This record gives sequence, C-alpha cells and structure tokens, in this order.
Amino acid sequence: MDAIKRAWQSDFLWTFMRSPVAVASFVLVMIMVLGAVLAPWVAPHNPFDPATLNLMNGFSSPMEPNMITGEVFWLGTDDQGRDVFSTILFGMRISLFVGFTAVAFALVLGVSLGLLAGYIGGWVETVIMRIADVQLTFPAILVAMLIFGIAKGFTPVHLRDQMAIWVLIIAIGLSDWVQFARVVRGATLVEKNKEYIQAARLNGRKPFGIMVLHILPNVLSPVLVIATISLALAIIVEATLSFLGVGAPPTQPSLGTLIRIGQGFLFSGEWWILFFPAITLLVLALSVNLLGDWLRDALNPKLR
Repeated sequence: MDAIKRAWQSDFLWTFMRSPVAVASFVLVMIMVLGAVLAPWVAPHNPFDPATLNLMNGFSSPMEPNMITGEVFWLGTDDQGRDVFSTILFGMRISLFVGFTAVAFALVLGVSLGLLAGYIGGWVETVIMRIADVQLTFPAILVAMLIFGIAKGFTPVHLRDQMAIWVLIIAIGLSDWVQFARVVRGATLVEKNKEYIQAARLNGRKPFGIMVLHILPNVLSPVLVIATISLALAIIVEATLSFLGVGAPPTQPSLGTLIRIGQGFLFSGEWWILFFPAITLLVLALSVNLLGDWLRDALNPKLR
C-alpha cells in the first residue's frame, strides 16, 4: 500500500495528470491495445474465417441495413462481406505486434552495441559507429525494404507466408537500431568516467557487470523516450510496407494491408473500406507519438 501511495503522489504521475494531451493519448492507446488483444472476443465477426462470411453482405454501407440480408454493420463491409470493424481489430493485432516486437528487437540490439561502443571504445567503437553512419544515409523505409527482400529471398518458398511477420519484424528492427546505439554510446561515454564507475573497477567488477549493473540503469531514461516514439514510426513503416505489398501477407492483414485493399474501391464509392482503417492508423500513430513527446518532456530535468 505504501508503494502505491508513493507512486500516486509521485511527480511523474502528477505531471501526467496535469497534461490533458498525455491522458487522452494514453486512453486512446489503451483502448486500441485492449481492442486488439481482445479482438477474438470483442469483434462482432471473425473476418478471416471463410465459414462465417456471406458474399451477399458485400459492400454494405456503415450503419445501414444490407439490401439483401438486412444485417447492419457499424463500419460497413468490404467486397467479401467482411465486417470492417472486425477487420480493423484483427488488423491492429498484427500492426501492434510487429511494432512492439520490432522496437524491442531494435532496443536490445542498439543498447547492446551502444554500451560496447561507449565503454570499450577503440576499433569496436569505430566499426559500430561507422556502420551506424552509413545506415543513417539511407531512409529507414528503404533499409527495411532491402532487408525484408534479402531475408525473404533466403526463406523457403513454402514458409514465406508463415515467416513473413517475423521477417518484417527483423527488417524494421535492423533499420531502427542506430538511434538507440548513438544515444546510449554518448551517455556511456559520460557515465564511464564518473567516480562510481571507478569505484566499481577498483572493487574488481568485470566490464560486463559494470555495463549491465551500473551504466545501463543510468542511460535508460532517453532510451524509453526513443522507444515510445520509435513505436509510432515502426507501426507506420509496417503499414507502408504492407501497403506496398511487401509486408504482412494477405492471410494475416495488418492496417496497411487493409488500406491497400480499400484503395481499390475508393473511387467506386465504397469509401469506408479505406477510410476507417486509415483513420485508425492515424489515431494510433498520433496517440503514441504524443505520448512519447510528453514522456520526453517529463523525463527532462531541465523542463521540470
């Protein structure tokens, strides 16, 4: 109870409650995350179960009874009679899973390389930072497309659909590790010359123990901010790749895949097939981004 009371009275929570934008963004993100996680139970239909589809429900307008079956769908249906609201919930599962997993992969890789570069220095630092500099000269989306294409080429044909999501995660993660590594390296260069690190060395602590137990906890604040903002970027990159047809497979459509499908019907009058997935992606990415901006300000001691 004391821990809960201290957390409730902390400056961090007070700052959060005083920011309407942060609160609204957090609520929206939590609603979307819960909706995606609970999609099999809260979605009105399972849009990817052929046994439950009725082609007669195709192109039903939002909140209007279908002229043939009389069924009403909140956000309408697509050409195959799939409920758009249900497809959005299931599509967010893929988008959020890819986003969270790719950022986690990029965080672990970037933080590890940043610690090594900052603490060990020498040729290790030179190699890591030159690779980072070269990668920064290319847009992240192009790097992700290149890695995705190479990784998919090495994947057996009969496993490509099953492995497409994991290949996509690796591609996005490898395109996003640089910023973590650069920030951690800079912070490590500052921390390793402080007295508590010198004391740890004199006590016989091994370099690995110093990096993990002493330096890492003191460089996590900027890393958490970068991770939050990178989550929004990872979701957008995944949606872009899927929109271009090189991301999630049709059997596991994400928001980007749904937008690509809806684009084909935009000019024929079925606007809702594109509009609602696009709005969902916009709100999700914007909410995560605003939450990251607030977290950056909240963890910056100069702004307190």
